[in-house]
Amino acid sequence: MNLLGAHMSMAGGYYKAVEAAAAVGCDCVQLFTKNNNQWKGKELTDADAERFQDSLADLGITHPIAHDSYLINLGSPNDELWKKSIDAMVIELQRVEKLGIPYLVAHPGAFTTSSEAAGIERIAQGLNEVHQQTKGNQSQVLLETTAGQGSNLGWRFEHLGHILAKVRDPDRLGVCFDTCHVFAAGYPMETKKEYLATMREFDQIVGRKFLQAFHLNDSLKPFGSRVDRHAAIGKGEMGLEPFRHLMNDRRFRKVPMYLETPKGENDAGEKLDVVNLRTLRGLVAG
Repeated sequence: MNLLGAHMSMAGGYYKAVEAAAAVGCDCVQLFTKNNNQWKGKELTDADAERFQDSLADLGITHPIAHDSYLINLGSPNDELWKKSIDAMVIELQRVEKLGIPYLVAHPGAFTTSSEAAGIERIAQGLNEVHQQTKGNQSQVLLETTAGQGSNLGWRFEHLGHILAKVRDPDRLGVCFDTCHVFAAGYPMETKKEYLATMREFDQIVGRKFLQAFHLNDSLKPFGSRVDRHAAIGKGEMGLEPFRHLMNDRRFRKVPMYLETPKGENDAGEKLDVVNLRTLRGLVAG
């Protein structure tokens, strides 16, 4: 069976995200370790970490994963922001390590006023510095595929391949494959042939061994739009077919997959996470 989960709020305590995941039938959970729109987070205590781990064990939720702050930009040509981003990434990695979370998902970065090549170089240098400052940490950064809005890097598989080739310690990195972002970036997945070709291209350019997580999101915006807007599974421009191919791809049975779809309830009062999880599980061939 596939490992399916969702991003959950940790408001009120990290264990709350685990409880929310269990309540809707998740196998795994993603969360922030602090407010994602602030540089600083409140202190993470031993008691916080212990209660989080106890909740995972008690409720049978596995493969916890975290997402870093959206303020971080390792691709920035601005030295002050770049250094601030490195410091923030180090703190995020220390927090996930303390919580016992193996992976921290991060958007690679945006080159803003420089160039793609300069941005990729900057990201690699930034990651080298982060690694230098977190020696001995078990937790790893997962570079996320992006939609390519503005000057965001990571929307071409080549961007990720170049970053992995330039960092000194690529084994301390992995990749998170976001379905909405890859679709918006212009990689087709509707037919089985297109899906297999896209996955083959990813494997050749990035390497399947780096793929440690999926974000499962449909796209509100059209194919190749390079706009990042998530939709419920099968309710956006992607439709169900790409998810059917992915859910039945035996190569990814052990790779955890996390919803980042809109929250709320449907007209029948069911939580949308429940509906999306049911839709995904219903795509698996008997």
